[in-house]
Amino acid sequence: MQWETVIGLEIHAQLATQSKIFSGSATTFGAEPNTQASLVDLGMPGTLPVLNAEAVRMACKFGLAIDAEIAEKNVFARKNYFYPDLPKGYQTSQMDHPIVGKGFLDITLEDGSTRRIGITRAHLEEDAGKSLHEDFHGMSGIDLNRAGTPLLEIVSEPDIRSAKEAVAYVKAIHALVRYLDICDGNMAEGSLRCDCNVSVRPKGQTEFGTRAEIKNVNSFRFIEKAINHEVQRQIELIEDGGKVVQETRLYDPSKDETRSMRSKEEANDYRYFPCPDLLPVVIEQSFLDDIRANLPELPVEKRARFEREFGLSTYDADVLAASRELADYFEAVNSVCGDAKLSANWVMGELSSLLNKDNLEIEQSPVSAEQLGGMIQRIKDNTISGKIAKMVFEAMAAGEGSADEIIEKKGLKQVTDSGAIEAMLDEVLAANAEQVEQYRASDEAKRGKMFGFFVGQAMKASKGKANPGQVNQLLKEKLEG
Repeated sequence: MQWETVIGLEIHAQLATQSKIFSGSATTFGAEPNTQASLVDLGMPGTLPVLNAEAVRMACKFGLAIDAEIAEKNVFARKNYFYPDLPKGYQTSQMDHPIVGKGFLDITLEDGSTRRIGITRAHLEEDAGKSLHEDFHGMSGIDLNRAGTPLLEIVSEPDIRSAKEAVAYVKAIHALVRYLDICDGNMAEGSLRCDCNVSVRPKGQTEFGTRAEIKNVNSFRFIEKAINHEVQRQIELIEDGGKVVQETRLYDPSKDETRSMRSKEEANDYRYFPCPDLLPVVIEQSFLDDIRANLPELPVEKRARFEREFGLSTYDADVLAASRELADYFEAVNSVCGDAKLSANWVMGELSSLLNKDNLEIEQSPVSAEQLGGMIQRIKDNTISGKIAKMVFEAMAAGEGSADEIIEKKGLKQVTDSGAIEAMLDEVLAANAEQVEQYRASDEAKRGKMFGFFVGQAMKASKGKANPGQVNQLLKEKLEG
């Protein structure tokens, strides 16, 4: 039987506000446990929540960016459940009247095609605290620093059909919230977490299968692996005569498996009701107009501009536009050297390789955009060859100065004097007279391979400084002569 996968994702993006959603407590990551939890966060009797206006503004910003309906009136509700790290006994969230309604996001797949994924809603809510199970010898510790941190929960339609599509969607959301500057997207710190709702059904069937939810997956790689494992588990279970039960599961990356956590609750299990301590939030059109007027260029728009303005391929434009910081760096390099294709090649090639090797973000690059642009200028004006440029780049990364300083200091200037190159080639050919005779006696196919040998000898003799184009041209003339 052929199976179809159906996936819906719930992404929790921690909003980059300075304080919590209903209190003035700080939201800084990494503080000592329970040092950022106020009486409001602890749910002490007599305390009242006050809504953070910046969280509302950020939610509206996201809604406008996905072309969604923004609710003129939205309501906070209490989601009731008991858990040790939820001191109030309920989570303040939104249920029937979320701030952001239906929208969509276009994603680019590996083959360059695009797909539109529907977004059902995005609502504001507070985060819970955190239970810590290490170092307590059979007990659990509770850290309430995170309690009350503002979250935007982004719920997709069940439009996703594979693990790779799911990753592409999460990456698109990740890029979007960073472009909008509403979430830092740091998955390792829990700023962006994903719940994956996965089900399978026979191909051609319109009715959805029973879904299982994989909670709190916090990396692109684990999202793909967790979904693939869960799909395989469900197919094998059904084919062996079993039934998929609706439940919440956890993904264990060390074993590459999902395991049951608890049976899946329904909305009525949480006894949602409007929060009596918070008035409905009314969004005025002037408020939205002001946000819309200040929206940045979004990833899709930037990608299209890179293709149109710089003539970049869809792939190059997609890679560079995926991160606002990377896109800004690329544009800064191009503004110095005036060659978009060379700039893209160096940013996506040597620079990205360096950053990956040293586990650095683009903002921490040891080579500035001005330095890289200056070096590309020296490739363009034939001061250095592409091969020597790699040596210059390494020296810049090591902090040895600008491209011009390194070229001067190390004597790396490319030899472009035809007379000097001819003299050097004469010496190379004289030292390899036997190979020259073999070349001249060979057919076209063999000559192609042997020609590379002479080029290699010539570049070796010039210590890589001879202009490769001139070497190729003059060498061909001498060998054919």
